[in-house]
Amino acid sequence: MKVIVLGAGVIGVSTAWFLQQAGHEVVVIDRAEGVALETSFANAGQLSYGYTTPWAAPGIPQKALKWMTKPHSPLILRPDGSLYQLQWLLKMLQNCTVENYTRNKERMVRISEYSREMFARMEREINLPFEGRHKGTLQIFRQQKEVDAAKKDMAVLAEYGVPFSELSPQECLQYEPALAGVVDKLAGALHLPKDSTGDCQLFTTRLAELCTQAGVKFLFNRSIERLETAGKKVSAVYAGGERLEADHFVCALGSFSHPMLKQLGLNVPVYPVKGYSLTVPIVNSDASPVSTVLDETYKVAITRFDNRIRLGGMAELSGYQIQLNPARRETLEIVLNDLFPQGGDVSRATFWSGLRPMTPDSTPIIGYSGFDNLTLNTGHGTLGWTMSLGSGKLAADMVSGVTPEIRVDDLGLNRYR
Repeated sequence: MKVIVLGAGVIGVSTAWFLQQAGHEVVVIDRAEGVALETSFANAGQLSYGYTTPWAAPGIPQKALKWMTKPHSPLILRPDGSLYQLQWLLKMLQNCTVENYTRNKERMVRISEYSREMFARMEREINLPFEGRHKGTLQIFRQQKEVDAAKKDMAVLAEYGVPFSELSPQECLQYEPALAGVVDKLAGALHLPKDSTGDCQLFTTRLAELCTQAGVKFLFNRSIERLETAGKKVSAVYAGGERLEADHFVCALGSFSHPMLKQLGLNVPVYPVKGYSLTVPIVNSDASPVSTVLDETYKVAITRFDNRIRLGGMAELSGYQIQLNPARRETLEIVLNDLFPQGGDVSRATFWSGLRPMTPDSTPIIGYSGFDNLTLNTGHGTLGWTMSLGSGKLAADMVSGVTPEIRVDDLGLNRYR
């Protein structure tokens, strides 16, 4: 069967890989000149299975109001002038109940843990270097109230069988010795040993190379204009002025899934949540992080690559614009200079922003679209790379008519009806 995958980010490429492995003829289309050049390009570099948790949670509306009064707020809300933004925010607020949080958390953990297994299988079968490290995540707390609030998170981690350790400030040094100079600023920490790190763009590039070797065709510099339908089926896609037919289509367009599928009368509730990152060349390895340090106060992740430090964080709801805001760079520099002041050369840093595709219940939309031959794989929010291989395998199984290895009946678009 010929399958066209729309989008060449980490989700699209992962889906293409598993589709090819299942024996399909696969074509991937993207408007960029290569893979993972948009949202997947410079994310925080985390495979954060332990932090698979909904943004829509009890108490979040109150916390959000407090955050937005801070000078370096992790959350920025800028009206984009659309009714859609207001509708999406309302749906998110409706998910901030204990019942909805519990349901959404289970769905997310299910996908995340399956993706962890897919990564483990791939690592056993394929040599795919992407500056990966398996040294866990250290979440640091600067205030006692953050330590106290984390007790609820620890209870959830325990409930889902996720290994963790609660640490004193001094105990942090066994995992991140470069924090020795600032240990007096810490109130405690949480360590998740099973989390991993790496360069998502490098991972996606390497996987795309394997896809190409296996016969997957990539069509770059092709803006996807519209989908053509006949009854309850998609018959073709128009991209770069060309009409392309296939037996099946997979939408992996991230934040742009909503405007594209709106043409078909589908309301796919994916909204762009802008994030920022700063990539800093390392000048002193001993003064740099070993793995990922997550600063709970600023909601910023500091991740170690081979010769670079990647800082990523913040959530800005401001529509589809990706202009760089100097104030967000200042926040990232403050965090680095405070925790790892001798580690990198900020003057040579690269500043970046991308649009995370977020659903109001924080769970990706995988599977059902309402059209017989259109499968969705979108809306992964901040966990695109973390969930990529699991989501890709699930979508490929659905396309192939194979029963997925985990439950998927509540992951499609029909859950919003």
